[in-house]
Amino acid sequence: MKIRRILATAVVAAVTTPALLLSVSPALADAQQSAASQERQAGDRDKPSIEELEKAAEQAQKVYDDAVAAEKAARLVVDAALSDDAPLTVAAKAAKKEAEAAATAKENADTALADAKAALAALPETASDEEKAAAEKAVADAEAAAVAAASAKTAADEKAAAAGKAADDARVAAAREYDKVQKALAAALKAKEAADKALADAKDEEPEEPNEPDCVPENKLDTVVKGLPSKIVAGSTTDFSLRVTNGTKKTMDEVYPFVYFHATDNGGYNVIDDAFHLQWSTSASPTWKNVQYGTVGPVNSLKGGSHADVKLRLKVDAQAPAGHGVAFVAGEYINDDESCGGNFASEYAFDLLPAGSAPDDVDDAKPDKTKPGTPDTKPQGGTSNTASDSGSLADTGSSSPLPQLAAAAGAALALGGAAFYTVRRRRADSTS
Repeated sequence: MKIRRILATAVVAAVTTPALLLSVSPALADAQQSAASQERQAGDRDKPSIEELEKAAEQAQKVYDDAVAAEKAARLVVDAALSDDAPLTVAAKAAKKEAEAAATAKENADTALADAKAALAALPETASDEEKAAAEKAVADAEAAAVAAASAKTAADEKAAAAGKAADDARVAAAREYDKVQKALAAALKAKEAADKALADAKDEEPEEPNEPDCVPENKLDTVVKGLPSKIVAGSTTDFSLRVTNGTKKTMDEVYPFVYFHATDNGGYNVIDDAFHLQWSTSASPTWKNVQYGTVGPVNSLKGGSHADVKLRLKVDAQAPAGHGVAFVAGEYINDDESCGGNFASEYAFDLLPAGSAPDDVDDAKPDKTKPGTPDTKPQGGTSNTASDSGSLADTGSSSPLPQLAAAAGAALALGGAAFYTVRRRRADSTS
């Protein structure tokens, strides 16, 4: 009860000088205005975006949460105002008791005055002058006491009436403010439900993205590298080319060659893919451009039986350590009707020599087909996960098999790889 009394004292003190209710009411007024504003804004535009509706629903939720908190605070105010422990109620009770006591005192004074007058009237004719004077003084004193008691009663009655009115006014004010808070809460709930429904309806109406078509292997799409040396020196720039050939009888609307360089140091433990920087250009697009996500091009409208050449330029950081590497090459296509496919990767193995080396009798790297798998690579010029360091290369100085490299990176270029998915999504976005 002590805690409740402390709370009641603090809260009802705010009711008598309604600071708390003044702070609660504007907050709820803001909630109502916000809800109305949301409704107006919803009518200003035909089709708000999902993001806009999510923000509106989030704002409506916040307004509703604030309204719930305000309702709880206002309820405490009402409970405190109606409590017997409310300061104004306690004061009103005390004033009422004082008025009752004053009324009793006045009645006693009036009785005393009547008795004094009766005593004066009952004096015999034989009463002495002293007895008469005493009786007359008693009447005068009783009259003065009666006047004072009447005046005290009037003041006590006025005080009690004022205290009672103050207590009643506090209760009425608390009840009225609580009614406003309840209405604001109802409005906030209505706005929240409307915002939630608008968001849910919009999500239900949002068209589903069409299923991506399954791509098929296409061995007649050939990608061949020409002029890539079997020995590459760190710090050098090497120009070579890639020819993509459509061996089918149908036109491929967009063909995306794919080139990725993967290497480790001679120990086979440190992946040094970041040392390779690849650019491309074509006769139709002669400016050198960085290879993004391993994807070159596209080559547009490659007719059946025809080919196209892409120029490639490889720059290797001078700080790159000696090691062994593989260039993985593949090709993928996507047509206007969303049909798609591609070939598996070919690997071109090479030795990486330290900066300043002058190798003799350098032949072109030869292709070797790989099998599909699930590696984790980072195409030059793009962003992805870095190849795993767990693979190793045989420290033979030879540019042959490199099975660990192939397992770790080559199969990334298999049909349906993440890079091709990126290409397809980018193409879809550009046509939307």
